[in-house]
Amino acid sequence: MHKPEILAPAGDLEKLKMAVIYGADAVYLAGKQFGMRAFAGNFTEEEMKTGVDFAHQHGVKVYVTINIFAGNEDIAQLPAYLKTLADTEVDALIVADPGVFALARETVPQLPCHLSTQANTTNWKSARFWQDAGVARIVLARELTLPEIAEIRSHTDLELEVFAHGAMCWAYSGRCYLSHHMEGRSGNRGQCAQACRWKYHLMEEKRPGEYLPVYEDERGTYILNARDLCLIEHIPDLVKAGVNSFKIEGRMKSVYYVATVTRAYRQALDAYLADPDNYTLDPALKDELHKISHRPYSTGFLHGNPGVKGQVPETTAQVASHEFVGVVQSYDALNNRAVVEMRNRFAVGEQLEVAGPKTPSRHFTVKDLRNAEGAPIEEAIRVQEHVSLHMPFAVEEFSLIRRAKSV
Repeated sequence: MHKPEILAPAGDLEKLKMAVIYGADAVYLAGKQFGMRAFAGNFTEEEMKTGVDFAHQHGVKVYVTINIFAGNEDIAQLPAYLKTLADTEVDALIVADPGVFALARETVPQLPCHLSTQANTTNWKSARFWQDAGVARIVLARELTLPEIAEIRSHTDLELEVFAHGAMCWAYSGRCYLSHHMEGRSGNRGQCAQACRWKYHLMEEKRPGEYLPVYEDERGTYILNARDLCLIEHIPDLVKAGVNSFKIEGRMKSVYYVATVTRAYRQALDAYLADPDNYTLDPALKDELHKISHRPYSTGFLHGNPGVKGQVPETTAQVASHEFVGVVQSYDALNNRAVVEMRNRFAVGEQLEVAGPKTPSRHFTVKDLRNAEGAPIEEAIRVQEHVSLHMPFAVEEFSLIRRAKSV
């Protein structure tokens, strides 16, 4: 049985490191231009070199997105950028535009090219076309069913990558013009304003200003707002269908999201590959995915077109059972103390939960809290501040600390 990779998002250097530490086989990221997430942190040339070095030291690959639909001015600037990426020793490029693909093959032929989901590959004939053109991998369109994925696999030797988790775009394979029409920010050039998440009403043309009551609650209806994708329960089916890479969406999501989702899919995939005949998904891993901020989950198009009822939630609001409060920076085994970089306030007497890259979730009560100078405090309130606390058990560096939300 082939071993698929877990491919995690890296919106900035910190997220890259957490993705690597929490089990990714590969990460995808962008420089400061030419990517489809212009408002993620993204990477300067120096940051990208640091990130690539860190990933490679841990045996993890780095793919760089150049998946905008390019204008003439982009084509003029791309050759120098491509050469910089080659010098940085990235492992592959993710492209969508045929012109960008052609330019990459001419300029840096040693770098494999992965075809972005933006190219909306939905059939085996298209896959064969791109294989003959020199593409190494196709990121399949999100609109494919499981049998359609398996059929494409039967007709091509290309690596196949599928989105397994994260936000879904309302537009077909992400090729949307709504943001550009309403805000002058092109989603096809990485500047999406997420207009599909906004609140809309219907108005009859002869009754201007009279909004029809079509909403589900007092905030409005969300007729363009898609559920989030979650395929962790379907890993065995996707492996059997010939998928080579499970992609996690979320370059603009938090460090907590990246680490938690990567860890869950890593552990689920490893457990299946270790004993496929007797595998069942650990319910705790599915539960982990409810501890991050998310919209209601669905399986997308995996089992057929879900229709509007199966794909559109009643609200645009995101939910999570837990909130992120900090990252363990170091652990002193002699004194049983952890230094934590705060991401949210917490106080003495609170019950928190800690989960590490390799260790399961465990609960503890904060009994002794000190500031960076070592003075006792009752509450840690400043984000990014380093505080220390007594731990009743050993914890890993980079462990996540979180708190269950009140019901």
